[in-house]
Amino acid sequence: MPRETNSRRKHALRRRPVALGAAAVAVAGAIAVPVVAQATQGNPADDPALQKDFAAAAAEYDVPQQVLLAVAYEQSAWDTHKGRHSASGGYGPMHLTDVTPEMIAGGSAGMAGRAEAAHLAKGEAKHTLQRGAKLSGLSPDKVRTDPSSNIRAGAALLASYQKELNGKTSENPDDWYGAVARYSQATVRQGASAFADRVFETMKKGAARKTDAGETVRLSADKQVDPATSQVTSLKLPSAPASTDPECPPTLDCTFVPAAPGNGQASNRPANGVRIDQIVIHDTESPYESAIATFQDPASSTSAHYVVRSSDGAVTQMVPTKNLGFHAGNYSTNLHSIGIEHEGYAALGATWYTESQYRATAELVKYLAKRFDIPLDRQHIVGHDNVLAPADRFTNDQHWDPGPSWDWERFMSLVGAPLRGRHGVGPVGSAVTIAPGFSDNEQTMELCPQDDGSGATDECSPVSQPANFVRLRTEPRADAPLFGEQSIHPDEPGTDRISDWGAAAQAGQQFVVADKKRDWTAIWYSGSKVWFHNPRGSVTIPARGVTVVRPAGTEALKVFGTSYPDANEYPEGLSPSTQAPLSMYGVPAGQAYVATAAPALTDDFFPSSGKVVFGAKKMYTIQYSHKTALIHADEVNTRRR
Repeated sequence: MPRETNSRRKHALRRRPVALGAAAVAVAGAIAVPVVAQATQGNPADDPALQKDFAAAAAEYDVPQQVLLAVAYEQSAWDTHKGRHSASGGYGPMHLTDVTPEMIAGGSAGMAGRAEAAHLAKGEAKHTLQRGAKLSGLSPDKVRTDPSSNIRAGAALLASYQKELNGKTSENPDDWYGAVARYSQATVRQGASAFADRVFETMKKGAARKTDAGETVRLSADKQVDPATSQVTSLKLPSAPASTDPECPPTLDCTFVPAAPGNGQASNRPANGVRIDQIVIHDTESPYESAIATFQDPASSTSAHYVVRSSDGAVTQMVPTKNLGFHAGNYSTNLHSIGIEHEGYAALGATWYTESQYRATAELVKYLAKRFDIPLDRQHIVGHDNVLAPADRFTNDQHWDPGPSWDWERFMSLVGAPLRGRHGVGPVGSAVTIAPGFSDNEQTMELCPQDDGSGATDECSPVSQPANFVRLRTEPRADAPLFGEQSIHPDEPGTDRISDWGAAAQAGQQFVVADKKRDWTAIWYSGSKVWFHNPRGSVTIPARGVTVVRPAGTEALKVFGTSYPDANEYPEGLSPSTQAPLSMYGVPAGQAYVATAAPALTDDFFPSSGKVVFGAKKMYTIQYSHKTALIHADEVNTRRR
């Protein structure tokens, strides 16, 4: 789930990747004689600063150093995050959480303007930083911003769990299984055990990684570690409900593992009137097991309905389709969609999106589309990068997964809905479908370390590879500046950065032709006229049977990210969700855009009562830019093309 920020860095919603997997490996028994492995090799005086910080904190709080290192590795891969919090509200190498309602509003739940954001920010699991700071005698601000203090606070917290469960600390790492399980903040026994199993598997295998601070931290392997797994019973956690039958076609290797209950909302879609009309394609920015663990973590406030493994296309369902997953960063989208995560990294998609993964997801999408009557087209099967932010303050931090390497044309063929038609371009005012091909559409992009969630990129460098988009320029010539999308480049041209989605029209998206000049075609896009190279219509297909909308009056249309009813349409006793037009966007008079579906009534959902509220107004979803947007249906004229 990559995101954009003002500096155009990509920033994953997940915790940092866990390189060693093995979430399902269970280790049994405990040994009587302590086995203490060295965390580093060589002279400790030569260790990098972060390694010394772990050693000092471990000694101060009597935590075996390898336990502290392995817990931090599973939480953050030892990245400091330079004082910034993850999307799940975690800070520093120990991923100590301090979640605010604003984080919930702008995170995967996308709850801008919704009253329940404050409720979801409560709970012990979402404020471990405060307790760690108190135990260590450090200020919360210091724990947020200083990696050494963060490690000390994390060690103090872990030691407190050990003393609560066992009465004392221990030099033997095997004795820390229960405390490690508690550190996960899991609310069910299986989730706590899964986290502890991964931590101890990391100790067994060892790890080494260059962190975001530029230091290489190491944990030597300890093959003899043998944790006391029975300690998890001391946590007195309930077991997860009996396994639910997964909602998958019989052709798939599919299992059900429940996400933490607070990482979504129980509903009864579509029986309760809430339509399901979109499927959103994501990537995990982490290994398969790490994504599953994140969705089981109650502090993460994020989940998708399905996760698909890269190597073989195995599927884990984590949220029943009748319920809402918190996956799209926009509550209105979450309300009406099913989210499918794919093991992989957007910056390296071509090496992660395998044939097995494509085929498994295609089977799953066909099954879901048939079951919920979702049209099989690119207007209803979208990427996370096609979802607009719910409010102004979140537009500078939008997602770009699954990225330019997801082969949309190949995928839509696999679901039985290829981009059919002869290439070409119709007259001004007609609509076109972007269809550049994939294998022959090589683009050169700049790849930087901030874009690569795998940590494999050390410096910015150009990469040339097949891509799913055409570049958009301000004039009909190859040396013209790239279009500067308002939220990324308010005062400057776009860039060729791999994470810069702003000047990219993607395969399957549909736009209205605004102009033509020689080998160049112009379209209306994000409130502007932009150009792309289209010799003899080689990258477009004339779109038939589409609805084109344009402002009915002389004023620009307001553009929204959400579709809530007006405040006076909510029954008494229900807190209205609020929304406002996105101030940087609009549809000027004279421009035209393709509506992706028939207009739908505004609506809202209240999970505490199961109440669904419908407004009287309808809104169109339009292909506004790389992302779709919402406009009021009573403010437009329409024409079928």
